[in-house]
Amino acid sequence: MDLGVVLQNDPPAWRVVDLARQAETYGFSHVWTFDSHLLWEEPFVVYSQILSATHRVTVGPMVTNPATRDVTVTASLFATLNEMFGNRTICGIGRGDSAVRVINGRPVTLAELREAIGVIRGLASGETVEYRGSTLRLPWNPDSRLPVWVAAYGPKALALTGEVGDGFILQLADPDVVAWSVAAVRSAAERAGRDPDAVRICVAAPAYVTGTAPSNGEAGRRALAHAYDQCRWFGGMVGNHVAEIVARYGPGGSEEGAGVTIPHALTDFVAGREGYDYNEHGRAGNTHTTFVTDEIVDRFCLVGPPERHVERLQELAALGVDQFAVYLQHDAKDETLRAYGETVGPAVRDLARARE
Repeated sequence: MDLGVVLQNDPPAWRVVDLARQAETYGFSHVWTFDSHLLWEEPFVVYSQILSATHRVTVGPMVTNPATRDVTVTASLFATLNEMFGNRTICGIGRGDSAVRVINGRPVTLAELREAIGVIRGLASGETVEYRGSTLRLPWNPDSRLPVWVAAYGPKALALTGEVGDGFILQLADPDVVAWSVAAVRSAAERAGRDPDAVRICVAAPAYVTGTAPSNGEAGRRALAHAYDQCRWFGGMVGNHVAEIVARYGPGGSEEGAGVTIPHALTDFVAGREGYDYNEHGRAGNTHTTFVTDEIVDRFCLVGPPERHVERLQELAALGVDQFAVYLQHDAKDETLRAYGETVGPAVRDLARARE
């Protein structure tokens, strides 16, 4: 299993670049960032500095959207970075969340998302595409290549991902939801005549390593409680997407023609949700996440001593996950990178080799 890291573009930008350098040193394969142009700094400017300061990592947004960025401009940005630094970029994309909501916009439709994926990937991969009645290409970098991974939760979005995505991004680590989502994506890929195993699977969630103190001791309980509080924001972020699904289909509803039923493991936790302030989006201490229990944090995130993280990563790998991307939106960024680079990652790789 590859390891990625997901960063916010909070100033100062040099700190984001430094975390990316650390991640590469610790063996991470991917560096992702949020893409909300009003909440954080412009990611593509920061990407150029990350790519300049590193040698191997693949860099891109988790996730961009076709609503706030013209798709031809997005393709040109990726192709330019690839020309400058080699083909080391990746495009995570979705319908639009914080970047759109904060300006009172609306996410794009799935049809618009499908078209955007084709245009961005085609132009940034040296191809000729049809767009708005014009035949377009980027003649100055025919050797550029860009994989596009799609972020999805609902049945139709999962189906779209399987039909056209190079990869699938699921932003939570609950094993039941992972198993359901991966099955839905792969079934859709197979129905579309694709190799279902060719769609890469990425699970992204906060990870917080608490140390080796026993959790049943006072120090261990305090450390675990602090870690839960630092990661609770994530349940609120996921809840935004899940609330839309519940509003459309109802808890445990199904999508006609999609061939899947939404699991209660995904929908039930938003029952106590009352609202959300995007000005606190993706931040520890978010005041709109009181409905997120410790049990939900434990299911959705990876929290605890190193051996607990190794156990959870093995579980995800067994479900077909190719990459786990660590959200670092908490107060232990450097410590988490170090723990994953020096302890968790090597342990997972050793166990994988032992099974071969």
